[in-house]
Amino acid sequence: MIRWLLRAVVAAGLLGSAWVHYVVWQDWASETEVVGPLFLVNVVAGVVIAIAVLVWHHWLPVLAAIGFGVATLAAYVLSLTTGFFGVTEQFTTQAETWGLITEAACVVFGIPLLFNREGTDR
Repeated sequence: MIRWLLRAVVAAGLLGSAWVHYVVWQDWASETEVVGPLFLVNVVAGVVIAIAVLVWHHWLPVLAAIGFGVATLAAYVLSLTTGFFGVTEQFTTQAETWGLITEAACVVFGIPLLFNREGTDR
């Protein structure tokens, strides 16, 4: 039961992050040379990894979800500090808040899912 709950939260985090990146891509990122395509990669990867987490009960998609969260959070931290491919953020929008929440959920709930080996859900 707990593994299904963790899977659902991780998948929701992935889909939430994908949605945020799609909305931001529509808003302004589509006009940027490098970040725009990276936002679309994030959208597709978030959806694909979310489906894999729910369907394939293996450690690999869970590890991918954690990596997705860490990489996306790292890119955002770079955009807040030094800039990321010319994009500098200031943490002022709801999209940024939701992005942090959803990506943190991938990591925070993905780690216990990765290491929880109880039951037959492996």
